[in-house]
Amino acid sequence: MIAGQGADPLTRLDHMPEISRRAFGGLVGGGAVTAVAATTTAAEAAQAPAERPFRARTGGSAGRRPNLLVILGDDLGWADLSSYGAPHIRTPNLDRLARQGVRFTDAYSGSSTCSPTRFSLYTGRYPGRTKGGLAEPIANRTQGLDPNHPTLASLLRKAGYATALIGKWHCGWLPDYSPTKSGWDEFFGNHGGVLEYFSKLGQLGDHDLYEGDAEYQDLRYYTTVLTERAVEYVSRDHDRPWLLNLNFTTPHWPWLAEGDEETGAEIAEKIRNAKSQAEVSAALNHYDGGSVAKYTEMVQSLDAAVGEVLAALRRSGQEEHTLVYFASDNGGERWSYLWPLSGEKFVLQEGGIRVPTIVRWPHRIDGHQVSHEPNFSPDWTATFLDVAGARPDPAYPLDGTSLAGYLLRGERLPERDLFWRVRANRALRRGRWKYYQDAAGKDHLYDLGADLREQADLAPDEPDLLAELKAAWERTAAGLLPYPG
Repeated sequence: MIAGQGADPLTRLDHMPEISRRAFGGLVGGGAVTAVAATTTAAEAAQAPAERPFRARTGGSAGRRPNLLVILGDDLGWADLSSYGAPHIRTPNLDRLARQGVRFTDAYSGSSTCSPTRFSLYTGRYPGRTKGGLAEPIANRTQGLDPNHPTLASLLRKAGYATALIGKWHCGWLPDYSPTKSGWDEFFGNHGGVLEYFSKLGQLGDHDLYEGDAEYQDLRYYTTVLTERAVEYVSRDHDRPWLLNLNFTTPHWPWLAEGDEETGAEIAEKIRNAKSQAEVSAALNHYDGGSVAKYTEMVQSLDAAVGEVLAALRRSGQEEHTLVYFASDNGGERWSYLWPLSGEKFVLQEGGIRVPTIVRWPHRIDGHQVSHEPNFSPDWTATFLDVAGARPDPAYPLDGTSLAGYLLRGERLPERDLFWRVRANRALRRGRWKYYQDAAGKDHLYDLGADLREQADLAPDEPDLLAELKAAWERTAAGLLPYPG
């Protein structure tokens, strides 16, 4: 572990609030958890081994290449899971997943909004390497992921994997952009960044649910529909390893849960009657709705959905040889529980980019572990390719660092910078130190090992270090595409 990282007591299990400390906060789920989903009883929580610092398993054999189940929540905040400290949200299935694998405290998204992060996860590169990644986020049909650019899916398919994407794509619309044009054999989901959960009307004001490149009709709650599709996929009799990107829209606005058809119909009617894109956006943003209770219900439904998919994976006999990755596409907003972080979605303070991240691979990685190693979305692209035996395209070098050596062989991660650029601000993390420039152009320096909340600005006290990190940020930024206009 890099010296000083994870030192803040609020990131360490032995100092976490009691409600989240016991057995990763394995708490009994509420009514949103379905019967098929795994649950955690109070007795199980009490008997579970304590979380311990990560240590790679020694003496294990590589075995066959793993399936890759890559699950994203949408706008899920860093502390929105009970295993990350939420005192009012019960997420027994994700807590159990964490107990069976590794929970990362210092994991980050590739950007503070969703489509740039998806670019970084799909390509393993900074969003600013591609024109589509400059949109924060993508909002019209002129922008998208170039189908000629290699992706996680296209590289894995070349290496013999079956590939599928279920859920939110948000890297461009038809006719020019689609998962099926970028390496995924199968696609079922929405192209845009948001949709009304029942009608499936999306951010451009039209229907946005597709199977392959054809429109598909299903007026049931979207999380339920995606869960059914994912259960069907993992339950198949696969004849080769597979990648499934499972991208939920939960708990992204509009603030709707199962049973909220009436509110959904009101939002859909506003979209249909909208006379401008601004009116469509206003309806979907749902500024006149939502509550902590409704958001809690949505997060718990996400947890239940993940539980159903994991239960199907277990029944299929593939659990041992499937690497499961769970994270959020960016930090939370509005109703998220983000304590003790500052900031939220859209900004590069910790609340906008630090996300809950869990990895489980029973065949190679022990459970009941926590890691404080900083990492971000492009690292996981490199890791997935590494464990699958797939080679990156040398013409499109990755910006991420594979964590396979660290996770599987106990190798020390190289010292490196984590870099972010958005129009509004900039950030770079090196070990425990973070350089941050706010929207007003003011430079800040924080010691995250002592000040996770980013309140003690050490820029005046450490001018040389500030200058060094700022120069490092500018060297990387110089190699990216400029923002248009």
